[in-house]
Amino acid sequence: MFDCTYGGIKMDIRDKKVLVFGSGISGIAASRLLLREGADVILYDGNEKLDAETIKENILHDEEHGVTLSGDVKVILGELSKEVMESLVLIVMSPGVPTDLEVVNQMREMGIPIWGEIELAYVYGKGEVLAITGTNGKTTTTTLLGEIMKKYQEHVYVVGNIGNPYTEVALDMTEDSVAVAEMSSFQLESIVSFRPNVSAILNYTPDHLNRHHTMEAYIAAKENIARNQTEDDYCVLNYEEPVMRKFAETLKCHVLFFSSQHKLEKGIYLDNDKIIYKNPDEVEVCHVDELQILGTHNYENVMAAVCMAAVYGVPMETIRKAILAFKGVAHRIEYVAEKNGVVYYNDSKGTNPDAAIKAIQAMRRPTILLGGGYDKDSEYTEWINSFDGKVKKLILMGATKEKIARDCEKCDFHDYVYVDTFEEAMNLAVEMAEPGDAVLLSPACASWGMFPNYEVRGDKFKEIVNSL
Repeated sequence: MFDCTYGGIKMDIRDKKVLVFGSGISGIAASRLLLREGADVILYDGNEKLDAETIKENILHDEEHGVTLSGDVKVILGELSKEVMESLVLIVMSPGVPTDLEVVNQMREMGIPIWGEIELAYVYGKGEVLAITGTNGKTTTTTLLGEIMKKYQEHVYVVGNIGNPYTEVALDMTEDSVAVAEMSSFQLESIVSFRPNVSAILNYTPDHLNRHHTMEAYIAAKENIARNQTEDDYCVLNYEEPVMRKFAETLKCHVLFFSSQHKLEKGIYLDNDKIIYKNPDEVEVCHVDELQILGTHNYENVMAAVCMAAVYGVPMETIRKAILAFKGVAHRIEYVAEKNGVVYYNDSKGTNPDAAIKAIQAMRRPTILLGGGYDKDSEYTEWINSFDGKVKKLILMGATKEKIARDCEKCDFHDYVYVDTFEEAMNLAVEMAEPGDAVLLSPACASWGMFPNYEVRGDKFKEIVNSL
């Protein structure tokens, strides 16, 4: 029906109509790639309230490459006519757009190839790919692996769900490039030929079920990361997830596990607070106390990144240097500095009790904790109970301070104090902290009402600490 082939082979799209579904950053980046390849681009978004001219201008003005693109681009908002559908040779889905929409099903029934933005980047890009998915820890693992690879290879691109569209850089890549890609379930559900040289699945917890409907469908989308891998490739999986051990049996590629609870015959594991890599020889990577990121969940992230780099061929000494220098992702249990024997951690991203619990669990020192902020109707008792004798003083601020205090009393925790401003909280924390303590910003609340967002809050924390 169409003058094209697909499944890892570039399609003949020059002067052909290609539809990009979705006007977010991925849709804009995909549109630019297609224009650079000579396609007639139609960007479609169901939201008719958007400004078509602004979207078109955004596509054509490519700040990333410092150029203004030429070519045929049309923006359609609201309804998509059958006439337009019949003219298409390819549909590229932005990850934020559900693949089971009626209009998508219509085009699928017409036999039009449907690719995700990741598939487009993979087919038209060059080089090798290291790809990571999972419910939690993707950004930390991807960022760390990117840092490792940059010490080993010259042309490294950290892309994907981390905020840098793969399609933005795909045409810049060469055969000796490496893409380190964070992959969401949304991105993975619409791949066709995407095949990473090394993949990893970190963990599964219920998420995005409004999109995938069932846990089984969500897991299946994540598993797509390895479905096209061959005997030449590697997949790194979490041994603590029984469903992954079962999944490993179905794969053609080499599988290595990481584990925080079990000593493995082959793979990478935690043993007496040491990270051990065994494949086949046993190598001590580091002691966890040498790392600048904390918590078992982060040790798992480190193990996954180390294992991926090792099977790719990065020397262990290069890996070790990168992981010991890694300070974490900004605002996520981020080591800031040690001042007068007190270590300061920024976990401003801990905007809900569940996230803030992980930060508390990661602390290995007596801790002065800064909490409170915008009220999202959360319950705080589970968070307070997680203090487990570590929190010397809880400094409360923002709209939630009295609510959190009431939950403290319920939990028989009385070491809290109110402040009116963030600056007052910091001054008090510095005053109270003794050598050997930690000061942790992990508010368990959003920043609204005090700061525009958690990033600004975290940056203020770091500014004050660095000025001490």
